Amino acid sequence: MQKAPKNETKKERFKRLATLRTNEVLARLKILGNCANRSMYEYTEDEINKIFSEIDKRNKEIKGRFYFHKKDKNFQL
Repeated sequence: MQKAPKNETKKERFKRLATLRTNEVLARLKILGNCANRSMYEYTEDEINKIFSEIDKRNKEIKGRFYFHKKDKNFQL
């Protein structure tokens, strides 16, 4: 793991960690993809749907955390 440089800004820390963590997720997805080899594994369409449904659900939840929602303002005329 990379060590944080002194005086690292929030932006620099975000870019460093987001890059590292994104690459880790992509590597793990590639490994999951190895399970698609039907000569090595047996699975049903339902099992595949469950896996990707959960991945999609978590992806949406996490993506939502990156968006800033404006708080509802009180009504005024």
